[in-house]
Amino acid sequence: MRAGYAGTGPGARTPDGCSVELYKRLPVGDEPDVIEAAVPAGASVLELGSGAGRVTRPLLARGFTVTAVDESPGMLEHIQGARTVCSPIEVLDLGETFDVVLLASFLVHSGDPQVRRGLLSTCRRHVGDDGCVLIQREGLDWHSDVPRTRDNGAGTVRIVSATPVGDGVDSMLCEYTYPDATWTQTFLSRPLTRPEFENHLLAAGLAVDTYLTEDETWVRALPVR
Repeated sequence: MRAGYAGTGPGARTPDGCSVELYKRLPVGDEPDVIEAAVPAGASVLELGSGAGRVTRPLLARGFTVTAVDESPGMLEHIQGARTVCSPIEVLDLGETFDVVLLASFLVHSGDPQVRRGLLSTCRRHVGDDGCVLIQREGLDWHSDVPRTRDNGAGTVRIVSATPVGDGVDSMLCEYTYPDATWTQTFLSRPLTRPEFENHLLAAGLAVDTYLTEDETWVRALPVR
């Protein structure tokens, strides 16, 4: 388990505190719609942090070719129809490029600056010259608007707390309540203003092309040549 990360509830645990059993059950949201609208039809997609395939499956169904990367072999066991690679994202080097590199699940907000730099370097290393990187970022008030609860269609998701732990990082406690089980996950997250986010991308050789959603949580970035 990574320092600062933990989880409770049924199922095997990944190094960042996720339950494989929970991630098998998570329903897909609007992510496939956002992605499909932002990239060419039939594009090759490198999905970084695929989990158990929640987004992978609808992308495959829409005609994309997907290479799914996750550091948990337990997660990857549940993905079919896509090439899978078991590796931490920040050290991945496949020696090839893709039309689209996808970094979802707010991973860019890693509390560890070295990990964040590694994630973005991996994105830049694997995006083709004419390709793009799609990044999902947190909403601006997500660390202050707590506790908050939403229904994901299968259960209740509650962000219980955001506790400062130093150096601009918060320890986030999230609770998932389903009819037959409850899970928690504790993880470290660093809020990023829009200028901070864009500067981190530039440092990795990426530049924001457009914010894809009204709340600016989805971003398309292009490689800087």
